Amino acid sequence: MDSRVNTVAELITARWGDDRPGLRWGDRTLTHHEVAAGAAARAALLTDLLAPAGEPHLGVLLDNTPEFPLWLGAAALAGAAVAGVNPTRRGGELARDILHTECRVLITERAHLPLLAGLDLPGVRLLVTDTAEYHELLTPYADARPDPSRATPRDRFLLYFTSGSTGAPKAALCSQGRLAAAGRSLADQFALSADDVHYVCMPLFHGNAVIADWAPALVTGATVALRRRFSASGFLADARRYGATYFTYVGRAIQYVLATGPRPDDRDNPLRLGFGTEAGAVDAAAFERRFGVRLVEGYGSSEGGAAIAWSPGTPPGAVGRAAPGLVVLDRETREECPAAVFDGAGRLLNGDEAIGELVNRGPSPFEGYWRNPRAEAERRRAGWYWTGDLFYRDPDGYLYFAGRTDDRLRVDGENLAAAMIENILARYEGAEAVCVYAVPDPVTGDQVMAAIAGSFDPETFAEFLAAQPDLGTKMAPRFVRVVERMPVTATNKIQRAKLRREGLSCGDPVWWQPRGACAYRRLATGDIRNALRGPSLPREAPHPCAARDSNPGPAD
Repeated sequence: MDSRVNTVAELITARWGDDRPGLRWGDRTLTHHEVAAGAAARAALLTDLLAPAGEPHLGVLLDNTPEFPLWLGAAALAGAAVAGVNPTRRGGELARDILHTECRVLITERAHLPLLAGLDLPGVRLLVTDTAEYHELLTPYADARPDPSRATPRDRFLLYFTSGSTGAPKAALCSQGRLAAAGRSLADQFALSADDVHYVCMPLFHGNAVIADWAPALVTGATVALRRRFSASGFLADARRYGATYFTYVGRAIQYVLATGPRPDDRDNPLRLGFGTEAGAVDAAAFERRFGVRLVEGYGSSEGGAAIAWSPGTPPGAVGRAAPGLVVLDRETREECPAAVFDGAGRLLNGDEAIGELVNRGPSPFEGYWRNPRAEAERRRAGWYWTGDLFYRDPDGYLYFAGRTDDRLRVDGENLAAAMIENILARYEGAEAVCVYAVPDPVTGDQVMAAIAGSFDPETFAEFLAAQPDLGTKMAPRFVRVVERMPVTATNKIQRAKLRREGLSCGDPVWWQPRGACAYRRLATGDIRNALRGPSLPREAPHPCAARDSNPGPAD
């Protein structure tokens, strides 16, 4: 790959004349040349549509169909920017996303037209890809050739929505130069080549699929195989059908694949590597045992301001070693947190002081948010990039993810991180998915609540907790909500804020553990007040179902 290539437009143009398979979707295959030609035709049309003054932005409201990467290529060649529009948004929220990013053209398909019905979208030109009118509109531009001269590395290329626990989604910016560099970095890190086949099953409106899957394929000239929407049952069949060697994942996608029935030929597949986030060490190990495919858990803030690369020798459970400039800071004092201290069972003994926010004090590729200076200032406090994510580091400099800053729980005066508790509960045999979050303690701080999808038995769960040597004395969940299926976003991330908001007042069965008892019992409506108002345990006392330790860490 040529390190002198600095724009996405140049990468698109480099595929002109390349007759190898470039894009596969179902039974349809386009060569790299046909992809470049299709992008050039759409770029010429887009240039005419955006001719009047205004921001060169287009929205793409599509599933993972060939039109999505073709319009990504078109935007790059035209020097325009793409706002990926989330099809799970509705009504005024959907209109807000389109209008906030100042999209003058919206690309969609007939399946999504009902989402737009009745929305007031002034100044937005609608193109529907699976209609005769659309293809007639493209016909005059069929002979266009890709020309990268209009694009520069600084050109805005993506406006991709990120969301926190509150407020409207923020549109993070990504330039052509940053995307090309990210693709090159991942291709080098994982030794990806033109012989690979990238399986894109995560939604292209999300940054993960574009930055971590499509971009490295563009850099190397690999084939891209699309799945309209992620399907756990279709995952392995697709991998075999397309000869897929590399894929990305986010959220609970790996758990969904593992939940499908095992088959004797599970390891008979061409996959070599999966790269993503939130699979967890337990599921990553299970995936490799079952399918023979290594998963690499990486970390990169959605906005691009900080990244941690896995390397050989990274301890189990760690994300990778801290690069220069990356530090874990106390949010209040802005002082660096001390290194983690573990006992012989691997239990974190000083989480209250070791867990802090990951901050990049060095050069940051963060390019800001679209028209959101307040959120941008929050990220760039004191001249540093604050990720909003909790981590701790071991004495050798390896970093461990501990959740989002709003996932922190404070139980009996001790700070706990939801991700750490989730990693332990994921070992429970019946758990297909786990989410840990806080419910308010009526006196002070929080109590621990867990949602578990899968089979749950209160007796075996209590026994499981007692057998976990790294379960801290405050970590065992007081409440367990058993769900048939975890509520997730379109990118398979658990809707933690929704679970937290519903608390004990939900339609699912909830089990609780009375103070001082080990056994869980079913929570009835009349129990809720007593469950929340029960007397607190003494701070020095271990949770009755937590693992015993002959030499517990000091109380803080």
